[in-house]
Amino acid sequence: MKKIAIIGGGAAGLMAAISAAQSDRSSSVTVIERNSRPARKVMITGKGRCNVTNNCNNETLIANIPKNGKFLYSAFSEFGSADVMSFFEECGVSLKTERGNRVFPVSDRAVDIVDALVDKAKKSGVNFAQGRATKILSSNNKVFGVKLENGMSISADSVILSTGGMSYPLTGSTGDGYEMAKELGHTVNEIYPSLVPLVCHEGFCSALSGLALKNITASFFEEGKKKPIYSEQGELLFTHFGISGPLTLSASAHLRYMNKKSYYLLIDLKPALSIEQLDKRLLRDFSAELNKDLKNSLDALLPKSLIPIVIKLSGVDGNIKVNQITKEQRNSIISVIKGLKLHIIGTRPIEEAIITGGGISVKEIEPNTMMSKIVSGLYFAGEIIDVDAYTGGFNLQIAFSTGFVAGKNSVNKE
Repeated sequence: MKKIAIIGGGAAGLMAAISAAQSDRSSSVTVIERNSRPARKVMITGKGRCNVTNNCNNETLIANIPKNGKFLYSAFSEFGSADVMSFFEECGVSLKTERGNRVFPVSDRAVDIVDALVDKAKKSGVNFAQGRATKILSSNNKVFGVKLENGMSISADSVILSTGGMSYPLTGSTGDGYEMAKELGHTVNEIYPSLVPLVCHEGFCSALSGLALKNITASFFEEGKKKPIYSEQGELLFTHFGISGPLTLSASAHLRYMNKKSYYLLIDLKPALSIEQLDKRLLRDFSAELNKDLKNSLDALLPKSLIPIVIKLSGVDGNIKVNQITKEQRNSIISVIKGLKLHIIGTRPIEEAIITGGGISVKEIEPNTMMSKIVSGLYFAGEIIDVDAYTGGFNLQIAFSTGFVAGKNSVNKE
């Protein structure tokens, strides 16, 4: 009888446990979880609704993983988006596909996803041991067990490390897995926050705090480069420290070198209008009320709180009558509307990130099995691996796919 120990009972760990138990009914599978309830982080994903996966093909999945996406090709081929959806439907959780092909439980309750995973694991014969793993036991580059903080040890022929990253530490993601992997000779690439709000230099962000800009285009640049690192249309939210919202979170996955490089953002507030069309729109608005001051004439075009900032940045006097505004001054206003500039000076702390960037080097993991190339019987699954994706269900898909593959292969190892 093979003994499988899984460190971490999150999305990846639970899927690994289910996969292992169902691949070999005679095996003994134990999930070691420090919390009294598994998958606490899953409970808060999707604002408590749980964006389970993205209803798309494997090529689209990989296209939404900006770092090491191709490493996951085999895992997605074996257990892709359709497989995840079928899994939960078979567990009795009805799913729905929303905007951007995001998949949620019909109930809009993340707890239904967690309960389905835990129930399936228990019905498959998985054992749960509450405690904190501190060390993976090995001899001659082969694992043989896991040591717990309380001094106990759990023997194992295979160990799956699925402790997550360092974001949301209150859910149990405290980075323990990185240290255990390092002790066994694995490389842990630099850890950084990903899918995280960004801090901006401009003080006017705090004045705009709470303002959500919809249907704008945000283009993020590295200083000195002409081509944007990331450019997309969608929603952006101003905060007291800078910016957040879907566009910001996805863009943050590309801004990996905050301590080495400088970045800035250009916001096109009216992407549907060309410069010429926007000029005609301004002329039309101005001609309707020729005696109005500029500061009182942009209400139909821009959010009220943004108007004084756009005017100030344009360098045009807000008290000037619109019938006195020159073409040059209009061009200055248009320039700001089509390219509101913000300088990115950092990210919020990793504790506020949705996921952790960096982690176990994919060069040291077999993509077909998720087994370590360094230590026999050691497998990896989920966020601990150096892969991270945009928002939209892609990160949970990574967890489920790598967990499934690691679990299946952990019992098949000779």
